[in-house]
Amino acid sequence: MIKRLLLNRQTQVRFIKFFTVGAIGYVVNIVSFNALKSNFKVNTAFTTAFIISTSTHYTLNRFWALRSARADSFKQFAEYLMTVVISYLISLVSFKVLYVFFQLNLGVAQALFLLNFRVFKSHPTVLN
Repeated sequence: MIKRLLLNRQTQVRFIKFFTVGAIGYVVNIVSFNALKSNFKVNTAFTTAFIISTSTHYTLNRFWALRSARADSFKQFAEYLMTVVISYLISLVSFKVLYVFFQLNLGVAQALFLLNFRVFKSHPTVLN
């Protein structure tokens, strides 16, 4: 069933749109943060950039990438908001550790975190 779903043209298009929205959201977040950090405290700049990028992300997903036929828009937004709050808390902790404590640029910090712990994660050594 999953293989058939992945081969479905509509699913592929939705995935490409979803990926595009994620990339746009990331760029909006980095650009917003870098524009705001010179005029605001870093925590305020981070939170404001997160809100801007999340708003962009929700709008593009809701009305373009993942159009929904659901009539309960308020409930859908509430579900999205719960997910965003959890994501914000995780992002804030990561931001504090990588940017505030280690003085890493936000984009560099996120790329380092992603590359080090996901893409190029070490595999346990097998002893014979």
